[in-house]
Amino acid sequence: MILAAAQTKPTREDIEANLLEHYRLIDLAVQNGAQLIAFPEMSITGYEREYAQKLAFKKDDSRLDHLKKLASENSIIIVAGAPIQIESQLFIGEFIISPDNSVVIYTKQFLHEGEDEFFQSSFNHNPMITIEDQQISFAICADIDNPLHPENASKRATDIYIASIFFTPNGIPSAYRDLQSYAQKHQMNILMSNFSGESWGSPSAGQSAFWNNKGELVAQMNDSDSGLLLVENRNDNWTSSIIIN
Repeated sequence: MILAAAQTKPTREDIEANLLEHYRLIDLAVQNGAQLIAFPEMSITGYEREYAQKLAFKKDDSRLDHLKKLASENSIIIVAGAPIQIESQLFIGEFIISPDNSVVIYTKQFLHEGEDEFFQSSFNHNPMITIEDQQISFAICADIDNPLHPENASKRATDIYIASIFFTPNGIPSAYRDLQSYAQKHQMNILMSNFSGESWGSPSAGQSAFWNNKGELVAQMNDSDSGLLLVENRNDNWTSSIIIN
């Protein structure tokens, strides 16, 4: 099994440019044999609050068509985030796009302070997927601040917990501490994808990372580059590589 965390620098309010960067990194992940690639929180739009409604996606959004094509042609699962409108409500969510052209949505369950002015939280959209008999579940940013979230994932027999985040340099030490603790306590492998560069007028901390189910930090990126963190599991042994591109 090969998984990829994408570390990207979003362009504010430029969905087309952000999607082009998704396509480029997906191609790079495919070249390296990845079966899944995960992008940061609201990766397609960049993290937004005030403009989120204007930038919102829907499940059947035609702007997802090329991502679906890439997933299908390359047998890769793509996890890409955006503000997502479901009926009349707006969520911080992510699309999990599979090679069979199916699209399922995960919605953020625990909102950060101030997000509730613009978004709803929901526990109703909480899919799991399977790769090589490994159960995979998802988290978005402030979800990882609440120990109930990984605990609930553990109760669902999660093997791999994928966190798509936007954490600043001030917040990343606590994210590392918490994710290491969750990996060890719940015996889950954890893949985390964060932005590098700036989003929403704030610096992001980068340092996308992977912990194995013993809580050991297997690999991390630096705080400034764009590229991929790739992890491969062979006989329960995880190895890693980083591609800066």
